[in-house]
Amino acid sequence: MVAKAQAFWTARRLIGVLLAVLAVSVLTLLTVGNRWLTRNVMAEASLQAGSALRLATAALSGHLSRFEPLPALIADHDDMKALALSPNDPNLRAEANLYLKTINALLKSSDIYVMTMDGNTIAASNFDQPTSFVGENFSYRPYFQEAAEGRQSRFYALGTTSAKRGYYFASPIEAAGAVRGVIVFKVDIEGIESSWQGGQYKILVTDPEGIVFMSGNPAWLYTSLLPLTTDRRERTSGSRRYSDADLRELPVTSTSDGQTTLLTVRSKTGAQEYLSLDHFMADAGWTVTVLLETGSLHAQARTALVAILLFLCLSTLGLSVVVQRRARLRERMLMQIEAQSELERRVEERTSDLARVNSQLRQTQADLVQAGKLAVLGQMSAALSHEFNQPLAAAKAYADSATLLIERDRTREAQDNLTRISKLIDRMASISRHLRNFARKPNEKLSAVSLADVVEDTLEIIASRLSSAQAELQVDVDPALPKVLGGSVRLQQVLVNILTNACDAVEGLPDRHIDLRAFTQGKSVVLEIEDRGPGVPAAITERIFDPFFSTKGVGKGLGLGLSISYNIIKDFGGTLSVGPREGGGALFRIELAAAEASREAAE
Repeated sequence: MVAKAQAFWTARRLIGVLLAVLAVSVLTLLTVGNRWLTRNVMAEASLQAGSALRLATAALSGHLSRFEPLPALIADHDDMKALALSPNDPNLRAEANLYLKTINALLKSSDIYVMTMDGNTIAASNFDQPTSFVGENFSYRPYFQEAAEGRQSRFYALGTTSAKRGYYFASPIEAAGAVRGVIVFKVDIEGIESSWQGGQYKILVTDPEGIVFMSGNPAWLYTSLLPLTTDRRERTSGSRRYSDADLRELPVTSTSDGQTTLLTVRSKTGAQEYLSLDHFMADAGWTVTVLLETGSLHAQARTALVAILLFLCLSTLGLSVVVQRRARLRERMLMQIEAQSELERRVEERTSDLARVNSQLRQTQADLVQAGKLAVLGQMSAALSHEFNQPLAAAKAYADSATLLIERDRTREAQDNLTRISKLIDRMASISRHLRNFARKPNEKLSAVSLADVVEDTLEIIASRLSSAQAELQVDVDPALPKVLGGSVRLQQVLVNILTNACDAVEGLPDRHIDLRAFTQGKSVVLEIEDRGPGVPAAITERIFDPFFSTKGVGKGLGLGLSISYNIIKDFGGTLSVGPREGGGALFRIELAAAEASREAAE
């Protein structure tokens, strides 16, 4: 009864705590959560608006780029050069007018016209229209001034004659070794602008002075997002960019939290907030801006907040039910203590049995490690035989030569032969020593190991395999790298296994390069081995380190090398992984703890 009463009061206290936590959570969400949710919704909307901005910019840039090379091409036409040399010839003018009209209709540009060096228009595609440019002087336009100096020019403005907005491409007409005139293409941009109307996003384009030149909202045309200072007005009026259009400031304020920018536009009907993204078109000198009304975004944030609050309430209710049920089960649990004690005794017995089995498994693993090393040595035996036969044959030749030299009293040359024989013997002894150490069962504890030394010893062992595979190994291991925590013999076995597999992978291929490099990463040292072989298919990446799993043919491997290597690196507290190499092939990555970092952690 006492235990049952204690369980009841404990449940009451837990329910009280849950209600208090719920109240605090609701207050926190109402004060902080709404701002956080709104920020997240704005960030997601910015990604979508960014796609719309890229599409609008690409469409606008693509439309303009179609016409960019055309002025220079037509300026090189013989008729245009002849007209520039004889601007008062009526026949040349008539031919040029018809030619420009035909080209303009074919290219679907707005207007094409030719000017003399004083800015007077002498031929135009609209020569037969009421708003013909023939006879007009455009010397005040920057595009004419730049082209007259021999440069390709671009400019956007409101036409003073046609009262139509357009983008101008101008090119000099060179004849008789000098600039004789200027040809201009005017491109209509209103077609693109009309496609922006009625969509989810409001798109506008501003010039360097902040004046809206294109917009899906006609009411915003020729308004400025920046203050219309005297300097800005003078620069705009000097080029007559907007002719006689009435320029005015758009009542707008901008705020930014570092991630999103919000614009608030005020009008007679009230203020409207927009999410704003912009992109600068360097070639045209325009800034393309995409605006998205934030009303729906705030509504999404509020909906998410209500959903979270509802979830918290339901969760608290569910937890309260669980607490009450647990209080009822408490009494039954007390009655099961004796049964649990018996179960724990059996678990201890089973744990003892598992410990003995684990000990046997560790011994089996050690035997498999040794078997894997001997298997590698067996696979390399033919190449090693060749490696030993070459210095033995050379030593035999040097010995026979030394005998003849001694008989002929050429002692110094005989001594040189003996020195070479001694070096060959040292070479074979070095290879033999490394193989003996590699084949010996390791009985080493984890210690600080020089990665450069381990790599050097490994190269002695696999040199013959590299030679037989005709593989080229590029090594980039700085001796100044920190020492790693591990065992030199076992780490050497891992490298021999992986490099041998790399030789097998590239053998017979056109590209037989293998890369081995090491570098530090934080408090770890990373060793990467890359080959240009067929690589490891994604379907077997997770199984490649399983025991007895092999992708080689029958009789070409036990399927233990990578499994043993994986467990050795795991014993060192590191990781071994495999993935695709960029450009094709396999990339094995070994990450080991730096000995200095491990010692600092221990201290």
